[in-house]
Amino acid sequence: MSIASTAAPLHRLQARLLTWEGLLGAFAILLILTAVLTTPGFADGYNLGSSVARMAAKALMVLPLVFLIIAREIDISVASIAGLTGITFGMVIQSGGSTPVAAVAALAVGLACGVLNGFLVAVLGLPSLVVTLGTLALFRGLCYVLVGGTPISNMPPEIISLGNDSILGTYIPAAIVPFLLLAPVFFVVLHKTPFGRRVFAIGGNPATASYSGVKNRKIIFELFVTSGLVAALAGIIHVGITSSASPDGALGYELDVVTVVFLGGISFLGGKGRMTGVFWALVVVIAIRSMLQLQDFGAYGQAAVVGLVLILSLLMANITNTVSSALAARRTRAQKLGPGSGQPVSPPVPSSK
Repeated sequence: MSIASTAAPLHRLQARLLTWEGLLGAFAILLILTAVLTTPGFADGYNLGSSVARMAAKALMVLPLVFLIIAREIDISVASIAGLTGITFGMVIQSGGSTPVAAVAALAVGLACGVLNGFLVAVLGLPSLVVTLGTLALFRGLCYVLVGGTPISNMPPEIISLGNDSILGTYIPAAIVPFLLLAPVFFVVLHKTPFGRRVFAIGGNPATASYSGVKNRKIIFELFVTSGLVAALAGIIHVGITSSASPDGALGYELDVVTVVFLGGISFLGGKGRMTGVFWALVVVIAIRSMLQLQDFGAYGQAAVVGLVLILSLLMANITNTVSSALAARRTRAQKLGPGSGQPVSPPVPSSK
């Protein structure tokens, strides 16, 4: 085997490791090793399982948000949708409805919330940040209007089992199963299908995508509807984890959701990012939350640390974009120059024949 034939795979491996997701994966592994060595109880199976379970609803909400941010949109109302759908589920159960009926009602409310966001953004052309900031308050306010400040308890045992039991006697929480089933689907759709390529095209240049035949508004509308449905599923899971439907259910979850997306390397300018980095970002946030929990950090202290991580991820993304642009410009100049001293390549001398 020649040196050249072995150098090519090594070069590709090196390039992959130097990507954002490669570096983030290495950081996640280092963080876990540090936590195992410095935080008593971190490696305990029960702690790991409960840490993953606490992130299950947030992990679900991350999936459609990746698509939206790649398409230059955002939905920060997902936690409020989860709270409202949880209240819907609880109210149906309280009125004597069965678990399937309550789940369908919750999903229908999530669908309606997604349709409202999609209509305001994709049809009326309003900015998604402002729209979802408004619906964040609207949906959360409806939670309190419907039930006041009193949580709805006496949830069905199957929902409580979903939120608190493990799989076949392992430490893998059942609450994470919906994410494990949906994550590969979202990965394949984003990176392996024409729909995913259209989402990237919209984020890269909306005008060019529209000129090329991409139905921008239709796709953005569908993304908001999907976000509402997935947030509704997250709301049902959250009800199972807490064994109640509370008006402040999933309150503040949008902070972790947005942090995971940006930390995962999804560009806030749209058009760039990979699900692989988002999965590693989930691992990082779960590990950080678990470490802080074991070190007796309160909820506000944990939120402060996660907020700091969000700011750092945006800062690093900005630095990475700047460096990438500089390297791309250098490569472009190098292609215009000849080998050796960097002088321009002389044009070939025409034949005298």
